[in-house]
Formats: sequence, structure tokens, C-alpha cells
Amino acid sequence: MAGGRGNFASRLGFILAAAGSAIGLGNIWKFPYLAGANGGAVFLIVYLVFVFTIGISVMLAEFAIGRAGERNPVGAIKHLKGGAWIGVGYMGVVAGFAILSFYSVVGGWTIAYAVKTATGLLNLSDAKAFGGAFGAFVAAPVEPIVYHFAFMALTVAVVARGVERGIERACRVLMPMLFVIVIILCVRSLTLPGAMAGVKFFLNPDFSKLTGAMVTAALGQAFFSLSLGMGAMITLGSYLSKQTHLPGSALWVTSLDTVIAVLAGFMVLPAVFAFGFDPGAGPGLTFITLPAVFAKMPWGAGFGTLFFVLLAVAALTSAISLLEVVVAFLIDEKGVARPKAAIGAGAVIFLLGVPSSLSLGVWGDYKLFGKGFFDLMDYAASNVMLPLGGVLIAVFVGWVVTPRIMREAEREDGHLFKLAPAWHAICRYVAPVGVAWVLFSGL
Repeated sequence: MAGGRGNFASRLGFILAAAGSAIGLGNIWKFPYLAGANGGAVFLIVYLVFVFTIGISVMLAEFAIGRAGERNPVGAIKHLKGGAWIGVGYMGVVAGFAILSFYSVVGGWTIAYAVKTATGLLNLSDAKAFGGAFGAFVAAPVEPIVYHFAFMALTVAVVARGVERGIERACRVLMPMLFVIVIILCVRSLTLPGAMAGVKFFLNPDFSKLTGAMVTAALGQAFFSLSLGMGAMITLGSYLSKQTHLPGSALWVTSLDTVIAVLAGFMVLPAVFAFGFDPGAGPGLTFITLPAVFAKMPWGAGFGTLFFVLLAVAALTSAISLLEVVVAFLIDEKGVARPKAAIGAGAVIFLLGVPSSLSLGVWGDYKLFGKGFFDLMDYAASNVMLPLGGVLIAVFVGWVVTPRIMREAEREDGHLFKLAPAWHAICRYVAPVGVAWVLFSGL
């Protein structure tokens, strides 16, 4: 590998790291409330179709770009083509930087709620009381920033140790932990009285709920839940050996990500139905409605603590790959040593996250383009940079560097990738149109 930058010791380590990048708050926090607000089963069906067509195709494209260039997004695209296309790489690095600044704030919330639930600080009675507690917490000027710092410090500690000793080793521990906690919480949720109403909602499709807005939401969630368009999969792919079969790896990562999203639906929706709450409660489902559900559940404090530990682990595995995008850029393009790159980038990202946190409280009156700083960063990254990056990556692979990337996706032993024509067609025609639709809908 170029510059002694390291690589994954095994294919399993890579799959767990890439799955960790994909499996984040979008799966466990966002997917259940989107499914709840968009008809349950019919949303799930459309989501699965998009994940295993557009989503997996763009993921494979990013893996191939990374391994072909053996660099961060900027260096990999420069190696393959250069010119104006390098801007796509820079967009990925900037997106990773921007997203982590506010994602770390939310990651801090998950740690805080794990602590608060475990120590009895959330012994409240109903969703309204939990709503007040959450509003007071995020509006506080100091406490959320302390947890934001703790979350970033954990992320930096892992990334500073390198690909094999840091990222791979951490994901080998965190990913199995995540799966075990999800299974425990699913079993508890499904054994609650009245839980089958939630299962029926999640598995029995009502096609009258199939609308254009729902299809757009499903496509957007399929794309974003796989961590596409932000340079993470390109960066992780750059640490892969040439012997790794890329299509199989993309299938494994996509499948693991999807399994966790579906299990999150079984974990959340039956419990919400069992206690008569609104399954489409929006982002508040996680920090307001679910704590109220746990409060009514036998041994709720224990299961609530497990849930927020799960959220923290999912957030951390994604944050590690986001920081690695920036760190790999500093190592490859600027020659900065890894520990210094991780600490320096982490410090700047932490500082950028401070106004995101304060904008939910004491700086709430300060608006730019009608949005607070947190919402503005979220909007710019999620609605502009990620889908635009996804469209350009698909076009780059489908039209610009097709022969080189097609060869990269084949096995080293000469066995052809049998679905290569379909993959090429999706990258060339379907993905650019679909993700562009998400971009324009978001705008």
C-alpha cells in the first residue's frame, strides 16, 4: 500500500468496519420512525428494493474506486482521472468533516442517555415529561458539549491507532456487541403484550400507503443508511488487498446493514404499539417516546440502558469511518503522521460541533438562511453534499472510468463478475437519476 498507510488484516475485518460505517444512527434511530410514518411494511418493501439495486451498486463503485487508487477520496480520483473530478473527492472529505461535527453531538446524547437511564435520572412518567427533559438537556450550554467531547475523544482514540490496530480491532468488538444487544432488545419487544400489532404493521403491506413522497423517503434512507456519498467507503476500500472479492464484500456489508435496520424495526415498532404510542413520532421517537415506553416496561431501566448503549455503539462505528476519511486525506495528501492527523482533525471537528450544540439552546435565536447552525450543517450535508456526491460517483464509474473500475470489481483469479452488466447499467442510468431525485426533493 502507498506510503505504508496500512491495510485490513482480513476480509472479515474490512466487512465489519464497512458495516460499522453503514450501521449508525440512521438504521436504529431514523429507520423505525420513517417506517412508522410511511406505512410500515410497504415502506420496508420499497426500501429493500432500493438498497439491493442502487445502494449496493454505488457501494461497490466506491469500494472499487478506493482500492484502485489506494488513497483517500481525493487521491483515488486523482489517480484514476484527475482534472475537475478531483472536486468530487474533496466534496467527500468536506462532507465527512461536516457530518461528524454534528453527528458527534448526537453521539454525545446517546452516551448521556445511557448514563441517565442507568442512574435513574430519567425516572419520569410519560412522553410529555420525557419531552421536557430532552428539551432541557439539549438546550443546556455545558452538559451536551461535555458528552460531545467524550464521544469525539473515543473516536479519535480508535482512529489514531491505525487501520488494523485501531479501526479493525475496535469493530471486531463493537459489531458483535451491537448485534447481541439488538437481538436482546428485539426478543424483549416482541414478548410484550400487544406487540403483534406492531409486527403486523411492519410486515403486512397496505399498498394504499404507496405514494411518491414515501418512495422518495425510502430511496433517501436506502442511500444514506449505507454511508454513501461521503467518501467513507472509498477510504475503507483503499485499505483492501487485491485478493478481496469486492462484489461479495459489498453484498455482505449491504446485507448486514439491512438486517440491523429491519431488526431495529422489530425492536422499536412492537414496543411502541404495545404501549399505544405513535409509531410516526419522528426524531423524537428515540429520545422522547422510547424512554416513555421503557418506563412502562418491566425492567425498563435495564433495557433502556441497553438501548442507548446500542445507539452509542452504532454512532461510534460510523464516526470512526467519518474521521478516517479526513485523517486519510491528511496522511496521503499532506504527509501528516496518523496520531497528529487524528488528534488535530478531531479537535477541529469538536470545535465545529460546539455551535451546533449551542444552537439548540442559548444560540437558538441566531439563524443563517432561516436555520440554526445544527440544522444548517445537517441540511447542507444530508440534502446537498451526500446526494450530489452520490450522483457524481455513479456518473464517474458509469461513464468516465468504466473499464478500469470493471476490472477492479472482478476476482483476481480471473472469474468474471457475472452481474457486471447490470451493475454498469445501474451506475450509468438508474443511480444518477434516482439519487438526483433525492437531491432535488431535499432541496
